[in-house]
Amino acid sequence: MNWSELGPFTIFDLETTGFAPTRDRIVELAALRIDRDGAISRYQSLVNPGCRIPARASAVHHITDEMVADAPHFAAVAKAFLDFADQSTLVAHNAYFDLGFLQESLARTGLPLWKGKTLDSCRLLKRTHPGLASYSLQSLRGYFRLETAAGMCAHRAAADVEWTCQVLEIALTEALRLSGGGTSS
Repeated sequence: MNWSELGPFTIFDLETTGFAPTRDRIVELAALRIDRDGAISRYQSLVNPGCRIPARASAVHHITDEMVADAPHFAAVAKAFLDFADQSTLVAHNAYFDLGFLQESLARTGLPLWKGKTLDSCRLLKRTHPGLASYSLQSLRGYFRLETAAGMCAHRAAADVEWTCQVLEIALTEALRLSGGGTSS
């Protein structure tokens, strides 16, 4: 069994104005969907947060007020994202953060909360690869020699989604191997 046959999965990542879902806002949402047959589709959008982006947040993700000035607001992005992710398992690295922001933002805009399945790639990797020095996505990039496409920038949602997808593949392939349910891909 190939790991993607356990899906479909929608790996997603958010960039935000800060760390508090009730106070801060989403400025970027990216997702990669892998269907059971291995077909891949992508979604990405900057989001106008309706407020200024603090300099400390811009210093991390390099998203500026100018970049989001003409971007759609969260409600429009969320509707497209929910359609994109429909009938899949949402996956994020340290899902508590991203899912918390997503749910809070959905509630704030009056949209239905995500009620589907979720999976935390970090927690899964800790089970399949215990004892690593760090499970941060940046550390895992080096440890597993994750592929980096041209133009990908750490702490941007699209890049983090690509690396999370590779981490998910590593973890699920190992879980299948350990359970006797699959072959390496």
